Amino acid sequence: MDPIETPDQPAGSSARSSALRAVVRFLLGRQLANRESRSRAISAGEGVPALGLDGLSSSAYGPEAALSVLVGAGAVGVADLGPLMLVILALLTTLFASYWQTIAAYPKSGGAYNVAQNNLGVNASLLASAALMIDYVLNVAVGISAGVAALVSAVPTLHPYTLPLCLAILALLTIVNLRGTFDAGRLFAMPTYLFIACFMIVIVLGIYAIATSGGHLEPVVAPPPPPKATEAVGAWLLLRAFASGCTAMTGVEAVSNGTGAFREPRVTNARATLTAIVVILGILLAGIAYLATSYGIAAMDQTQPGYQSVLSQLVGAVAGRGVFYYVAIASALCILCLSANTSFVGFPRLCQIVAQDEFLPRPFATVGRRLVFSVGILYLAVTAGLLLIVFNGITNDLIPLFAIGAFLTFTMSQTGMVAHWRRQLRSEHLGARRRQIWIHLVINAVGASTTVTALVVIVVAKFLDGGWITIIAIPCVVLLHKLIKRYYDGVRERLKDDGSLEFRRAKPPIVLVPTREWNRLTDGALRLAMELSPDVTAVHLAALEGPDVTGDEKKLRDQWAKAVESSAAAARYPSPPKLVYLSAPYRRIHAPLLKLIRELEDDNPERTIAVLIPEIIKRHWWEYLLSNRRAEHIRSAVLEYGGSRVAVIGMPWHLSEPKIEEGMTEEEAAAPFRIQNVFGIRRRPGRSRNVE
Repeated sequence: MDPIETPDQPAGSSARSSALRAVVRFLLGRQLANRESRSRAISAGEGVPALGLDGLSSSAYGPEAALSVLVGAGAVGVADLGPLMLVILALLTTLFASYWQTIAAYPKSGGAYNVAQNNLGVNASLLASAALMIDYVLNVAVGISAGVAALVSAVPTLHPYTLPLCLAILALLTIVNLRGTFDAGRLFAMPTYLFIACFMIVIVLGIYAIATSGGHLEPVVAPPPPPKATEAVGAWLLLRAFASGCTAMTGVEAVSNGTGAFREPRVTNARATLTAIVVILGILLAGIAYLATSYGIAAMDQTQPGYQSVLSQLVGAVAGRGVFYYVAIASALCILCLSANTSFVGFPRLCQIVAQDEFLPRPFATVGRRLVFSVGILYLAVTAGLLLIVFNGITNDLIPLFAIGAFLTFTMSQTGMVAHWRRQLRSEHLGARRRQIWIHLVINAVGASTTVTALVVIVVAKFLDGGWITIIAIPCVVLLHKLIKRYYDGVRERLKDDGSLEFRRAKPPIVLVPTREWNRLTDGALRLAMELSPDVTAVHLAALEGPDVTGDEKKLRDQWAKAVESSAAAARYPSPPKLVYLSAPYRRIHAPLLKLIRELEDDNPERTIAVLIPEIIKRHWWEYLLSNRRAEHIRSAVLEYGGSRVAVIGMPWHLSEPKIEEGMTEEEAAAPFRIQNVFGIRRRPGRSRNVE
């Protein structure tokens, strides 16, 4: 008869765990120590690819999103892209001035959540965090889908594989970001600056061609003609186009949200990164809009074969379809797909702050092996993947959901900064400082008024096109935040203890040891139980295999009499362990044990019941297939239903003794061992002295 077994094991105690650790180390790199956090901070140059990809990549899909609306008016509508982009650039300038101030006011993290919480209250901060979280998820989906759209523009045969390509890129980005922000910033630097260089060249060449054409501009590769007009140019069409074009500004807030990722001086580095992103983005937006209007480039339907993105048409019209075309489109593909990296940097940091305030599960605030918030990264990847699957990786279907969360975040941040400066005015005396604060207040007030106006336009224009989904999702996320907080508050209230530890002579616990036969596992478990208490009972669970299986109670009774009772009598032990039989007529192992626990609690109201579960620890995969799960079932049932007076103790038995180091990574095993208590620190050397 088999002993009670368990599939559980200490981390790293099997060959399978060792192989898994090797794979993880290969993909994610070595485990980092806390002291290495400073070296993982990023510079201003690394901040552009780490935090600016969202903003820079929006130059690819922002103008195209606006053109996809304007194309309804045919060639006349396409001609309105330039004036529309000037309005968007003015709004971008306002946001730049506003976030320039926010970075200095909140140098650790100037995200909308912190700003709103400090100046507008908890509810406002939850609204800001919900909007920003949704926007981050949408940014991942939109960026990757737009990148794949650029790819299928250059290689049309890949069009049927749009969704698999999106999911593959998402998986790659997830792995890279699990390695850390520092690694992502350096890895993505080359494609980022290649994209900037390529399209700056395209803009310069295009402007030169226009200037020297004498009014007869001839594209190298003629773009498809705009479709026939289906509606007239009017206020509603322009509002819808403005709402779609505003997606070009998403990501501007990323630097303010991620200020904590920069090395010192943080404010200087963060401002330098913000300036570089906004200036480059402004040039790209203005240049693309000007060239698209001049060359008569219109947006095409991404769902149809032969689709060409606006950037693909633009590069072809300016430089043709030679080597440079494929280099430029490849850089656009990279920058669009990698734009999701901004969310992978900002989203986990936002979740960490919200989780510290207990509005998100606490694992979101836990740092992973590479000093990043791994839970937030994985959650972002899963939700973005689901979004890509639902919308089949089509950018135009995702765009209507986009920008609402971003502009709500802009509005909450700028309104919070207005309240911040007003509070500063009440505490400052007359003088130069007061005048400076007034200037700051006016800038943020202008930013708040413009972003709230844009938000209203975006909501109205996009509501029926899918924006209603975002509008419903934001309050749902806020409600979820509140429910999580209520749970943590309830747990804290139930655990609160204002008294001191009561020292009194307590009776030892009643220890129950589940067993099936007498063997070394049962022997070891009983020895431990007798060290804990003189009141030990071995519990034999019978009839578990069904009605056709005869019990071995007589065999166990004979073994017990010889191994336990006779030995106790010879040693004159006053209270040897008792043996009881429990029948399980419905073959559920935990039900009779729970009944026994309830009976013991009723008879012994002042004593603790301890269930000591002997377990064989597995080290090979085939042992899992050959074992039952009885110990696990007993442990789970007793923990869930036993009550607060019942304790569960695990008694592991190793068929071959493990090494302690197998449960650690190489870095953990080599680190010095330190014990700190009220009397000071004891230090034990590890394998290496150079870790700390």
